[in-house]
Amino acid sequence: MTPSKKILVTGSNGLLGQKLILALTKRKDVETIAVSKGENRMQMQKGYVYEALDLTNAEEVKRIIGKYKPDVVINTAAMTNVDACETDKEGCLALNVTAVQSIVKAMETLVPHSQLIHLSTDFIFDGLQGPYKEEDQPNPLSYYAWSKLESEKVVEASKLKWAIARTIIVYGIVDKMSRSNIVLWAKDALGKGQKINVIDDQFRSPTLSEDLADGCIAIADKEASGIFHLSGPDTMSILELVYKVADFWKLDKSVITIMKSETLNQAAKRPPRTGFIIDKARKILGYNPHSFEEGLKILDTQLRERVVA
Repeated sequence: MTPSKKILVTGSNGLLGQKLILALTKRKDVETIAVSKGENRMQMQKGYVYEALDLTNAEEVKRIIGKYKPDVVINTAAMTNVDACETDKEGCLALNVTAVQSIVKAMETLVPHSQLIHLSTDFIFDGLQGPYKEEDQPNPLSYYAWSKLESEKVVEASKLKWAIARTIIVYGIVDKMSRSNIVLWAKDALGKGQKINVIDDQFRSPTLSEDLADGCIAIADKEASGIFHLSGPDTMSILELVYKVADFWKLDKSVITIMKSETLNQAAKRPPRTGFIIDKARKILGYNPHSFEEGLKILDTQLRERVVA
């Protein structure tokens, strides 16, 4: 079967990026191009093309888009460390906004009929009345959140076919992870018996990375446009999330100290209660994410396979 569609994934070394590459390379109808900064971190290096790309270099972005002429670009690349974005606003702006402008400009010039799928976040909301549907009014509380909302505006103003996939706390395991995620952090710390501080006044819908990848691919397959909320189906406090991790792996919860957000003195303000209403994604995309417990089972299987490997 000759591939009928070329899909280029930015940020392919990241958690979502790797899951997208793994899913897309299983398909005969898709030609996959992976781009990320530095060397390819994936152990599996067959079935797709990898190119190192610094998205903050507009000329390089233009060169890669011109070389491969993708039908779809899924932009997963972003500076997502919320507190670091407060201290490095220049770096945050360069990757989260200016790079998106470069992608849009290159695509409009070289592949004007292609589709851009751009990843965004629940943090664009102030968290005063979650869970949120796609049409709800954003009100970012941090520089990171502001930058992601600005990137959405860049995408919406483009002449391309576009879709925005917003998500919440993505968890999973991939090769040579540059950053951990809350599930792995909690499992690791509790497994070592370390004392950890966990907040009970922020509420989120944790999202299995495979589910998010499937949702993004469904947008590409259906050539869907507009904004989609892609998260896990269960909204819970961060404390409840960590308790569920402890219960699943039968770890000691007595080392957990319950805290309030204000005591952490974080550089960036977080929305207290987000969570998504995912009815639109279910209806239009056939999006059907796993429950948090089901997600933990999938992750546990993957972790066991890694130990055997």
